[in-house]
Amino acid sequence: MLGVPLDLGQNRRGVDMGPSAIRYAGVRERLEALGYNVCDHGDLTVPDRYEQEPEDDLKHLNAVVETNRTLAKKMEDIASGESIPLVFGGDHSIAIGSLAGITRHYQNLGVIWYDAHGDLNTVETSPSGNIHGMPLAVSLGLGHKSLTGIIGQKRAIKPENIVIIGARALDDAEKALIQKHNIKVFTMHEVDRLGMSEVINQTITHLKDCDGIHVSLDLDGLDPIDAPGVGTPVVGGLSYRESHLAMEMLEETGNITSCEFVEVNPILDEQNKTAEAAVALIGSLFGEKIR
Repeated sequence: MLGVPLDLGQNRRGVDMGPSAIRYAGVRERLEALGYNVCDHGDLTVPDRYEQEPEDDLKHLNAVVETNRTLAKKMEDIASGESIPLVFGGDHSIAIGSLAGITRHYQNLGVIWYDAHGDLNTVETSPSGNIHGMPLAVSLGLGHKSLTGIIGQKRAIKPENIVIIGARALDDAEKALIQKHNIKVFTMHEVDRLGMSEVINQTITHLKDCDGIHVSLDLDGLDPIDAPGVGTPVVGGLSYRESHLAMEMLEETGNITSCEFVEVNPILDEQNKTAEAAVALIGSLFGEKIR
């Protein structure tokens, strides 16, 4: 386990306390009860937030780059020890570092992006300059060179190896990029029509040639009723029950090699409800069953 208390990829305070909230909700105890040998690497040191002008129209660019470069090296080290890296955010910009590091161990890594948003903006298309809306684009080699070159590589993942699940807030530029690169997306429309079971079956089929799969789960992928403690909630999201089914089916494949759970914001939460949901979903992704 590794915490990355980064809140510089977006504007709202509190998401830096996400790793602490997830630990407080009992994630270690849950995993140990499932028989895992858990090593907690603590939290990465993140630069302090301070008022500054955007750099190249991107907010806190240098601090986000510094944190993700450190995270990439840490992920590479953890994976080289044949462990399963489990990362707690922090905002979703940390996926830049986690993917940059983990891909060093795979030739054809698949990525499941469980999120209300596509996070496919670049400096040219972002309406806000917030880097947490860019990590998937960056991992495709699109965006500011400081971000795409975190560990000296142009592209961490291939567009054909991405599946986005739960999307319901896509910018026009993101839609265009999805079309251009033929990225597989299950919007809430598809989830409702097909059902989560079929969505995951199709996801598994789509990623069948991948030699590992990274799950990047943003808690705003869930409906705000089930996960109120997030910075950018979008109504009409994935249910708690659907999400458990998704995690259980993914665990059954035996192909999940790394994961991250991000955007838990205790300041906006209700009695740690969102962190507890994250821990419950982590349990399902790591093999917890009702019977």
